[in-house]
Amino acid sequence: MADSRVVESGPVSAGRVTSRPLVAVGAVMLGSFLASFDTRLFSLALPDLRGAMGMSSDEGAWFNTAGTAPQILIAPAVAWLATAFGVRRVLGIPSLVYAVVCILMPLIRDYDTLLVLNIVHGFLLGIFVPATLLVIIRVLPMQWWVPALAIYCIRVGFSMNSGVALVGFYLDHVGWEWIYWQGAIVAPLMALMVHLGSPPEPVNEELVRDADWGGMLLLGCGMAMMYAGLDQGNRLDWLNSGTVVSLLTCGGALTVGFFVNEAIVDKPWAHANVLLSRNIGLVLLTVLLFTLTSLSNSSLAPGFLTNIAQLRLDESGPLFLAFATLPMLVFVPLSIYLVEKHDVRIVLVIGIAAFAAAGLLGTRLTHDWSLSDFIPMVLLQSLGQSFALLAAVMFTLANSNPARSTAFAAYIQVMRLFGAEFGVSLMATWLRTQEQVSSNLLGLNLARGDADANHVLAQMAARFVAHGASSAQARATSTLASAVQREANTLAYIDGFWLTAWIAIAALVCVGLMRAAPIGPFSPKSDLP
Repeated sequence: MADSRVVESGPVSAGRVTSRPLVAVGAVMLGSFLASFDTRLFSLALPDLRGAMGMSSDEGAWFNTAGTAPQILIAPAVAWLATAFGVRRVLGIPSLVYAVVCILMPLIRDYDTLLVLNIVHGFLLGIFVPATLLVIIRVLPMQWWVPALAIYCIRVGFSMNSGVALVGFYLDHVGWEWIYWQGAIVAPLMALMVHLGSPPEPVNEELVRDADWGGMLLLGCGMAMMYAGLDQGNRLDWLNSGTVVSLLTCGGALTVGFFVNEAIVDKPWAHANVLLSRNIGLVLLTVLLFTLTSLSNSSLAPGFLTNIAQLRLDESGPLFLAFATLPMLVFVPLSIYLVEKHDVRIVLVIGIAAFAAAGLLGTRLTHDWSLSDFIPMVLLQSLGQSFALLAAVMFTLANSNPARSTAFAAYIQVMRLFGAEFGVSLMATWLRTQEQVSSNLLGLNLARGDADANHVLAQMAARFVAHGASSAQARATSTLASAVQREANTLAYIDGFWLTAWIAIAALVCVGLMRAAPIGPFSPKSDLP
């Protein structure tokens, strides 16, 4: 049964169609990939950056938060800003400022100055991904939308998997500074492509005059505060920290205030009726669950190889480059073909089911797993990244009026950023608590004076006698403790893969509850009259 309702909310966002669609697609590719790459590289290289910049552990943690929270402060409002001021102004000018910031950051050592620059860096980074989505909707002819959206959607999987190898290359061969300096090269090129690929647009003075500035500030500030609370929660022990409680409480209050504001203002910026549509609400929930289940790819597999297998990024990077990034060259064209020819819900099911299967493969993990053991899992994750998000975005557009997309764009950015942070925080806490539980349960079998434990310790001590009889027993005890910790961590990763598999199953249930989208320009070719 098809859902006949098409959701409309917010100002008309359709712009002038470009005469240079290839250049506009290039801008989309550079903008979306720049943001995803910079975020991924920064998260992977944070320990090295902290050492290079002379930061303490606490300073490094807040430095990370200062670079990520500003993204969600601005990202939900970017679609409205592009509608009011034009794509050129919203994407072109910040690109040039971003290039200057990227040049300066590796050259500065004063922490306060670095913190301010990192806030500006994150704020500008938060503009790029939602603005490139608006380039597609406002500037490109409709026949270009599906391939451009495919590029937009695979940026996460592509940067996530190739970023491991790229960080390893930068750190080991050319210097950590290039984690920032690459943006100084790419951002001006993106600005040029935006200028050439998007037609000039006048400022929409009526829209600016009737702007819902209060709603934008309430949602942006509320989400940013909760984002910061989640980012610091695991480190500061959640509700035992006054800082975390204050951030989450105040952020939640501002977010509630946003929904009240949208209900009473004359011209709301992102009315909540978007969320009340059955299909739109379900697909946004599915995007959140997809973000959580994709942690099997972004967090668990690389984390195991680094923490348990003790591999450096340049050693584990080729696995993700060869078996996750390169297969996308085949999977992405296939996903484009399928969403154009068949019901996108089928493509969505395939993508999410691939993540469920990858999670189930991860539950067979042992501490002996090497790179080759991860190949089937990584291939499935590549398939899931290529299929699921594109299908979700296409299904959302099919159930809404793309010309009135500012509300949808606001909520999809909240799901993208807040969902990712929620997932990372959830998984970090889950792994920590499961490691503690597993360590305690394993330790129950190693009671002091136990015959089996004493026998193992005696065997280990005999191996260390040649290096000093007085320290042999202490070394044996330390080695046994390390083995218990290794197994506890392995069990925690197994529990993490179980969690992602169950989340994927929940996402499949959501897809099963969706109705067919209304007949329209994004319907399968066989359904069109």
